[in-house]
Amino acid sequence: MPTDETQSYDGDRQPYDGAPQPPSSAKGAKSPKRARRRMTGKERREQLLDIGRTLFAERGFEGTSVEEIAHKAGVSKPVVYEHFGGKEGLYAVVVDREMRRLLDMVTGALTGGHPRELLEQAAFALLDYIDQYTDGFRILVRDSPLPQSTGTFASLISDIATQVEDILGREFKSRGFDAKLSPLYAQALVGMVALTGQWWLNVRKPKKADVAAHLVNLAWHGLDGLEQKPRLIGHRRA
Repeated sequence: MPTDETQSYDGDRQPYDGAPQPPSSAKGAKSPKRARRRMTGKERREQLLDIGRTLFAERGFEGTSVEEIAHKAGVSKPVVYEHFGGKEGLYAVVVDREMRRLLDMVTGALTGGHPRELLEQAAFALLDYIDQYTDGFRILVRDSPLPQSTGTFASLISDIATQVEDILGREFKSRGFDAKLSPLYAQALVGMVALTGQWWLNVRKPKKADVAAHLVNLAWHGLDGLEQKPRLIGHRRA
């Protein structure tokens, strides 16, 4: 039979064997407070990811320590190591999540329609991500300190450009342009939107819809006047 110290209690009820509660040894001692519910492993992991995400966005990878992450979570350092193996592992998971979130937002936004509308959808998707997940975007645009990281912002932009490449390829074919050049133009267009997004992240002017409109205006009318065989007008040829 288990001892009193190991018997289970249910709230303020008596132990299951019916034995009375032992009197308090200290006169006038306060009744014990209910123990705080312990987090599950999954809940603790999500908590550490949220805290890490905030700190990495504010201070970068080098400026964030395992000690501070653990302190803000109210746990010891070994808990962080147990879940992620260290700061590098936590950072890699945060970056991977943000990359997948942004790529999913862009891919999901391309619902079809006129090619110009598709460009608008892509521009809005990136600006929406910057607006709604500012911490995540700040992390992505930093140079990753981890060579083993799952990817970089440049590789993510390349993934998004692949989505736009299909749109441009169809448009090029319909206009009699060389569809093999669509990857080049896709990289240029997506890079333009991404760099503008980094600038807009800090100034937040003009409004998001106006930024999208101006981006698409430049992209679309640039494409509208596209030369089949562009030429250089300066003296340099190589």
